[in-house]
Amino acid sequence: MHDPSPDTRHPFNGETHTVFLKNVITRPTIEVGDFTYYNDEAHACEFENRNVRYHFDFIGDRLKIGKFCALATGTNFIMNGANHAMTGFSTYPFNIFGDAWREGYEPATIFDHLRGDTLVHHDVWFGTNATVMPGVTICSGAIIGAHAVVSSDVPPYAIVVGNPGRVVRLRFDEETIERLLDIAWWHWPIEKITRCLSAIRSADVDALERASAEHDCRLDATGKAG
Repeated sequence: MHDPSPDTRHPFNGETHTVFLKNVITRPTIEVGDFTYYNDEAHACEFENRNVRYHFDFIGDRLKIGKFCALATGTNFIMNGANHAMTGFSTYPFNIFGDAWREGYEPATIFDHLRGDTLVHHDVWFGTNATVMPGVTICSGAIIGAHAVVSSDVPPYAIVVGNPGRVVRLRFDEETIERLLDIAWWHWPIEKITRCLSAIRSADVDALERASAEHDCRLDATGKAG
């Protein structure tokens, strides 16, 4: 038995509907961590062109997605290039359609209001057709519900639903969340993750802390080191 390789393009028995995203990204402005995957029956390999929208080099914003994130079909990231000027009566982008309409255009009407990079930390699950707006940070362990529209930052281990997206609850109490963030299992070597899967899959933070501290993390069904 071998550990999965993060460099595999199609990790689900070679089927094309699922990709480890980092292996199909070509833009230097998009960064994806190991084992983060995208599932799409027809267009999995086209993620950066179909699902990262209005991402223009001249704006310079970046999309960074961490490790072990799960992105369902239709997960979309709207980048800062979607912004229109809102300083005058019209939001119509006259300047992009003709030389005569470029006269008098002030780039600051857009660039002064851009929200910066979009950041997704680790072990985040995105439901079908979730949408993330520009400049949002989604912290580790969060769950983004199907069809949610995320327009503001999401705290660790929060569940977000709706449009506009709202936090309906935290998955664990605040003390447990702090302990999980300190453990940060997603940064362990893959061999250790494999050995410690029983602890990672469990809801016993004490067992996970013991696993984090132990060299041999093979646990029995009770969460005790074997």
